[in-house]
Amino acid sequence: MSPESKKLFNIIILGVSFMFIFTAFQTCGNIAQTVITNLNNTDFHGSGYTSMSIIYGVFSASNLISPSVVAIVGPQLSMVVSGIFYSLYIAVFIQPATWTFYTASVFIGIAAAVLWTAQGSCLTVNSDENTIGRNSGVFWALLQSSLFFGNLYIYFAWQGKTHISESDRRTVFIALTVISLVGTVLFFLIRKQEDTKAPGEEDSANETLEDSSSAQNKMTRAVSAFKKSIKLSFTKEMMLLSVTTAYTGLELTFFSGVYGTCIGAVNRFGSEEKSLIGLSGIFIGVGEILGGGIFGLLSKKNRFGRNPVVMLGIVVHFIAFYLIFFNMPNDAPIAPMEGTDDVAYMIPSKEVAIFCSFLLGLGDSCFNTQLLSILGFLYSEDSAPAFAIFKFVQSICAAVAYFYSNYFLLQWQLLIMVVVGFFGTITFFAVEWKAAADLVARGSDYSSI
Repeated sequence: MSPESKKLFNIIILGVSFMFIFTAFQTCGNIAQTVITNLNNTDFHGSGYTSMSIIYGVFSASNLISPSVVAIVGPQLSMVVSGIFYSLYIAVFIQPATWTFYTASVFIGIAAAVLWTAQGSCLTVNSDENTIGRNSGVFWALLQSSLFFGNLYIYFAWQGKTHISESDRRTVFIALTVISLVGTVLFFLIRKQEDTKAPGEEDSANETLEDSSSAQNKMTRAVSAFKKSIKLSFTKEMMLLSVTTAYTGLELTFFSGVYGTCIGAVNRFGSEEKSLIGLSGIFIGVGEILGGGIFGLLSKKNRFGRNPVVMLGIVVHFIAFYLIFFNMPNDAPIAPMEGTDDVAYMIPSKEVAIFCSFLLGLGDSCFNTQLLSILGFLYSEDSAPAFAIFKFVQSICAAVAYFYSNYFLLQWQLLIMVVVGFFGTITFFAVEWKAAADLVARGSDYSSI
């Protein structure tokens, strides 16, 4: 197998592993608040929104140390251990208790920071400036396939149900725990970095391996990674990209947790309201897969760079927000267990609600594939710190959004995303224009990105 084939193999395994883990986790996040609402008349008194706020808050803080952890442990083992913690969090729902629920939320926040930093490092190591766009799209399409499979099960299993029983809950979360563990095991198939080097580079790879065995060297690398993260976070490009990243954190919260809760709370959807949560997740996944696949496969033929894709993303999202504003009752995100009988500016339409799910997924893939691509392109030498900063900003904004989702009506949540999305698009354009100018100055073809 050629070095290039090995690298593509690693990208595919990386994507498939994440697909299994996030089939479990994203399905869990999509149904968590609905399941918990059905538990709150028992001894359990947790909140799905609060749990997610804790996860993303800890996630954001942990990104300060995650490059150091990855530098010491290595990307592969970092992802394996993180995957185990994802599985433990999902397993908590089999027999939930308030203290285990919130404790697991803290641990998965730490694990998530390490997982995504290691993922960014693995993606960059197995890419170059000519393949980073393709590999980002392939990874994103495989990752977001997770939204399809888990939610398809929820749609059929919960069809016609207005109350989620203990048996229903246990069956779902046992299955999701097993799926997450399968994804964790698959990380072992990723070939180590030295295996992807060309034959002429074997000597330098062996030297690196010997050096890394020294505990003192590992500590030096950890400190160096931390310093690079701090220094990198104050560069002009990273600060501009942080506005775009902040928007992805806000809309991630909305489509992965809030929107499904809104659909499940609308009583006018009748007996289908709970199963529609699963159908919504499926169509979010369809949008994500379509976007990731198209932008990955066509990246080599794109003469105009990343800006048109990001422009498409913000237009698609603005259309979705407009339709959701007209279709969904304002109190849907914070409705009680009985749901809401309110009406917005039109009689709630299941078709419009599901179409908006597709638009949310498509727009999200536009932003994330291009952010992964530009980060891998700009920071090929400092991939772990760069992706740690990316996840730090994204997760802290997701934490803030999950917190205010407990209190804000739908219209205010949509308005916040519109404002941040507008400015995030402009700042991305500025960074991309500079990247294009630098590429042309080096004599490279802009379409190669």
